[in-house]
Amino acid sequence: MTDRIDESVDYLKSKGFGEPEVGIILGTGLGKLLDDIEIEKEASYNHIPYFPTATVEFHKGKLIYGTLEGKKVIVMQGRFHLYEGYSLFDVTYPVRVMKRLGIKRMLVSNASGAINLDFKKAELMLIDDHINLQGGSPLAFHGVDKLGERFVDMNEPYDKEMNKTFEEAAKKLDITLHKGIYASVMGPQLETRAEYRYLKIIGADAVGMSTVPEVIVANHLNIPVSAISVITDQGDPDNLEKVDIQDILANAAKAEPDMVKLFKELLQKI
Repeated sequence: MTDRIDESVDYLKSKGFGEPEVGIILGTGLGKLLDDIEIEKEASYNHIPYFPTATVEFHKGKLIYGTLEGKKVIVMQGRFHLYEGYSLFDVTYPVRVMKRLGIKRMLVSNASGAINLDFKKAELMLIDDHINLQGGSPLAFHGVDKLGERFVDMNEPYDKEMNKTFEEAAKKLDITLHKGIYASVMGPQLETRAEYRYLKIIGADAVGMSTVPEVIVANHLNIPVSAISVITDQGDPDNLEKVDIQDILANAAKAEPDMVKLFKELLQKI
């Protein structure tokens, strides 16, 4: 396991990847941040030893190294999901590689559906806490203790200081930034009316199919992490509309400029 991680890291270093300070995972339809990065090196996932390959058509498949707001960053342009047939170890493997390369912090974005109907399409939600409904843990494997503490405390999975900085940035830039609880499900099917009601009862404000595994592993590796959800649709069980993937992508694109501003503002402050 550690040999595989070392081999992936050695490959990236051989391609000119330096020591990044911040790792960034970009979610569905959220790739415009790359326009602001001074890109130095790129590596396709299918060329990196032991990396999974993104199979969703609107997820790219590159690891990118460069500079953003004076910080060296490594960016996942496209992430992996359980619904693609990967294991939780596969989904979170890039986080372990980025840690070995040197990241000190991690930022995550995702597209999600609103359970809290006060949250509107194309608005943003800062994740304050999460509910893992994916049916497993990325730490539940033999030998996990060789990579970090097995029994990871999840009292504060999202870094308070970075979250506070995000909130201050949103106020400064006059950007609507809700704060709430993200529920992560397996997918790829969308939720039924009964499931939306259930998610509301258990306290979720938004639901998606990613993020939680990566955040668990970030905590396992002692990487401070912060995450923002882009609200792309609403899960109103009393007025449930048929989900249109193109509408989801359009809402992600509409909200993306504000998310990029917040990420850049945070990088200036840390």
